Amino acid sequence: MILRNLDPPRLCNGTKMCVTNLRPNTIEAKILNGAGKGDTVNIPRIVHIDEELPFILKRVQFPVRLAFSITINNSQGQTLKVAGIDLRHDCFSHGQLYVAASRVGSPRHLIILSPDGKAKNVILSPSLSVPQNFAAAVVSIEKNFSIQQDGSFCGETNGGE
Repeated sequence: MILRNLDPPRLCNGTKMCVTNLRPNTIEAKILNGAGKGDTVNIPRIVHIDEELPFILKRVQFPVRLAFSITINNSQGQTLKVAGIDLRHDCFSHGQLYVAASRVGSPRHLIILSPDGKAKNVILSPSLSVPQNFAAAVVSIEKNFSIQQDGSFCGETNGGE
């Protein structure tokens, strides 16, 4: 995943790539998502100079990171073949849970990790509710989930069945 805006809109922060060749000063990669999907690009090393220290620190590095997972915010607007959602910690902003669950086209391709079988859907006000299609996705993964009046959903897993 690229960490800097190098050539918007093709090479922006969060763009996923597959590395095809490593060279001393560039990385050749194929863009996997976004405006440049399918394009082959060369990512240069970038010079960083830190002048806040009592001495000048100059380092050169590639603006990329190995990404086995991405944040919910980075996944927004993307379509994924399979997605796993780690709910060991609650979502912290309105709509995050829905965004995460709606990245896949089918509930069969969604895996939810929630050891206690519960998660809280953060909502801005009581007048907002969880969309119907989200409930269907959750129910098909964890069979005994239900949506509560406050917008949260809870239930029990079937002991690994």
